[in-house]
Amino acid sequence: MTAADIIAAWNKPGAAAAIHPTRGISEDAYRASGQAQAELLAADFPAGAKVLDFGCGDGRVAIPLRAMGYDVTGADASPRMLAALADRDPGLQSFQSDGSNFGKHLGRRKFDAVYCLAVLIHHDYATGQQLVENLRAVVKKGGLLALDWPTSDAPSDGHGWLGVTTWSRDRQNEMAARLKMERLDVDRPWLVWRAL
Repeated sequence: MTAADIIAAWNKPGAAAAIHPTRGISEDAYRASGQAQAELLAADFPAGAKVLDFGCGDGRVAIPLRAMGYDVTGADASPRMLAALADRDPGLQSFQSDGSNFGKHLGRRKFDAVYCLAVLIHHDYATGQQLVENLRAVVKKGGLLALDWPTSDAPSDGHGWLGVTTWSRDRQNEMAARLKMERLDVDRPWLVWRAL
């Protein structure tokens, strides 16, 4: 899928409820899932770190992470999601981006950590690779990247909004080596990398 396809899908009425499973249970369950993920990120990120949430949506994870004392900036391709974020937490910095134009919004600013959850799975290989490269470019040397970037013994380009793209471990490792990223041995629902 292209970034335009992703934006169009997110902008459809009811899209958020269809995408995140806890939203179908209750709004409280949805918020609790964000709190739980923020706590896992906080276990790896240095206290008070400057953090970029790419694919921040309505702030499900960004808002509780910010409440823990992190300097969080949100970025999302969907204006609708960013408007929902602004309604929930007007003080949280955010900008609209499909991941291709960070320089326009950030200049030379770099982050201590970046996380990208439930985003790469929706993109084809070429777009996913470009996103990982661009996210790596905005992390300081020694900084962390928490990426929901799944591998599989039978990798597949998801080809669709609800399809899931998975990568071969070899392809992922080659890309990480080229981008100077070291995989950390942590037990998380996503991969954590250190920028070398």
